[in-house]
Amino acid sequence: MTRTLITNDDGIDAPGLHALARAAQDAGLDVTVAAPMRQSSGTSASIVAAEEDGRIAIERRELPGLDGVAAFAVRGGPGLVALIAAHGAFGDPAELVLSGVNHGANVGRAILHSGTVGAALTGGLNGAWGVAVSLDVGMNPVEFHWDAAASAAVGLLPFVLEQARGSVINVNVPNAADNRGAVEAALAPFGIVQTTLSERDVGHIRLAVEDLPNHPEPGTDAALLAEGWVTVTGLDAVSARPLGFARVAASRPG
Repeated sequence: MTRTLITNDDGIDAPGLHALARAAQDAGLDVTVAAPMRQSSGTSASIVAAEEDGRIAIERRELPGLDGVAAFAVRGGPGLVALIAAHGAFGDPAELVLSGVNHGANVGRAILHSGTVGAALTGGLNGAWGVAVSLDVGMNPVEFHWDAAASAAVGLLPFVLEQARGSVINVNVPNAADNRGAVEAALAPFGIVQTTLSERDVGHIRLAVEDLPNHPEPGTDAALLAEGWVTVTGLDAVSARPLGFARVAASRPG
């Protein structure tokens, strides 16, 4: 069985996390759950933790509907969770990191800031397959189809496990019982929401999240998700590209 870490950035009590863990367990994966003690959205791949005497607090948990699954709450973000898991914090390092199901879509270049995506990328950087999965609940959801999102992600695993170790994909699922299927998608130039500065005063500022006023670019993850597709986007954990920069000798004084 594939050793699998289930994590997220919405915290150990999030329903999306539990749905993903159940789906992975039902698929026959060897599941361990480790997630932040509290909401950690927007942490990207940060490895900052709340430490005491250099120690990171970890608590064993029992999760509903997951009898027999080892579960841990960590006083740190999802990037940190994936990192310490790769070093054996929860047993043998995971071969697969499933991160989600996130409350809200993670599309476009704004995924840079996502803790959900950050955990999957950290897993990939340390030699595991990584899958980040998010549910497009919108701004005012009436219901949440967590199980549909978890099922879509697990259904992609045969494809994922055929890729080289370290491969990472980002998956977004419409908030519906059914969807049109899965399609590969490029990242949109932006996400589906934007962050704005709503208040500025002496000693503080306040940010707000708003819907983008424009329509997403056709063929991108944001557009295809809005059309009812499960979007699949390949990500590089860390890569470099040649710049054509010529070596420049240091100048010497005098």
